[in-house]
Amino acid sequence: MSHKNGHDHDHLIASDDPNHPANLICTLCRNFYNLGWVGGTGGGTSIRQGSHIFIAPSGVQKELMQPTNIFVLDYSGRSYLRKPLNLKPSACTPLFLAAFDRGAGCCIHTHSQWAVLVSLLVDQEARDNGQDPKDKCFEIEMIEQIKGIPKGRSKQGMLGFFDRLRVPIIENTAHEEDLTQSLEEAMEKYPDAYAVLVRRHGVYVWGDDVQKAKTQAER
Repeated sequence: MSHKNGHDHDHLIASDDPNHPANLICTLCRNFYNLGWVGGTGGGTSIRQGSHIFIAPSGVQKELMQPTNIFVLDYSGRSYLRKPLNLKPSACTPLFLAAFDRGAGCCIHTHSQWAVLVSLLVDQEARDNGQDPKDKCFEIEMIEQIKGIPKGRSKQGMLGFFDRLRVPIIENTAHEEDLTQSLEEAMEKYPDAYAVLVRRHGVYVWGDDVQKAKTQAER
């Protein structure tokens, strides 16, 4: 991806508005750090606003992130409009783009220990029953929390108490960007899903906008 260095496009991330994507990403990263969902430089968050994609960088402690650390990508051209000096783009970027290609407005990646635990429990249950864990997804119903999750992109309304939530699980890889193909395949197989678990790693969650993605991640 081509890019522009330095401070040429600082106007893209400079705003006193707390709802500006560059400010929101920093707020979300601090919140997720405080929840224990990310630690150190792990995880990531990205927001789409029109033709611009705002992305948290690699290598910055999540609770210390500042708007000046944020990368800005041109969505259609897949080129960086703003690339901070001495920082690396997030390895999550191609996975974020997969969510945006399917209409998302925000995509969140955490290393939540609960997400990791769920992926391991599904794995163990499948093995105990002589089944292939790769063919399994996390399924749950009759629990209050799923009522904040949409039924699907082409469906109206939210899941109800008696509905079943299905979250696909993909296998982890040595490098984050190598997850892209399996994430996209899971999105195609489960078009109503708004999250994909990565076994022994964490979870990717997306939504139509920041508020919906955050709500779904918190569920």
